[in-house]
Amino acid sequence: MGYPKDLLSSRSIIEHGKYALIAPEGLVNNVIPGFENCIISILGSPKLGASFVDYVVTMQNEGKNTEGFGGQEDVETFVYVIEGKIKAAAAEQEFVLEESGYLYCPPGTKMYLENHWGGDSRLFLYKQKYRPLEGRKPWVYSNHANKIEYRNYDNMHNVNIKDLLPADIDFDMNFHILSFDPAACHPFIETHVQEHGAYLLSGEGMYNLDNQWVPVKKGDYIFMGPYVHQAAYAVGRENLTYVYSKDCNRDAAL
Repeated sequence: MGYPKDLLSSRSIIEHGKYALIAPEGLVNNVIPGFENCIISILGSPKLGASFVDYVVTMQNEGKNTEGFGGQEDVETFVYVIEGKIKAAAAEQEFVLEESGYLYCPPGTKMYLENHWGGDSRLFLYKQKYRPLEGRKPWVYSNHANKIEYRNYDNMHNVNIKDLLPADIDFDMNFHILSFDPAACHPFIETHVQEHGAYLLSGEGMYNLDNQWVPVKKGDYIFMGPYVHQAAYAVGRENLTYVYSKDCNRDAAL
């Protein structure tokens, strides 16, 4: 990186256990065993207060994870292709995932990833412990978000959402893409038991995090803990769009 060109400063905000905005310019590289020719940064994690782990991964030429990702009996995983093209494999199935492609692997199933073209591929990667439900079990699932039609969010024509995983109680979480037209916003400030990890795919906006309005833009990562106030306004000339996780389909544990 070389010497700094200005006073040291950061847009990132960390409130452990509550919320975080992590700007890309402050990320450092982490070594994750099994990943080769990859630049990886850990984003949300239990050390931050999340019940899951999020990563942003740049797979360089011949980048891959030879040992697989996840695969523990109680751990589920998910990958979303931000840009580029990868080959993914799970449970003797292979998938070619281009931009907006994704793959979910249930507990006990390893996920294998390999860069599938000459340039870099960028990924949003996730893992968490699965909360089992008697008689139910999720399955390997893959698709491309660009093939899924948006639907109006809470009956608002300028805010739209896509569900990436099946709306089935076998799954204890889902991933969504939420997109705000310029000047659009949430219908109200949300306060709920679910937590989120969100990666901003495009645009700029103002995000309410615990009743603090924070400027956000493409490439930022946001962690939102349970019961933290949250809402967004889109600003600028393009849609504010992000992909995010949400725990669902389970009762609150005592």
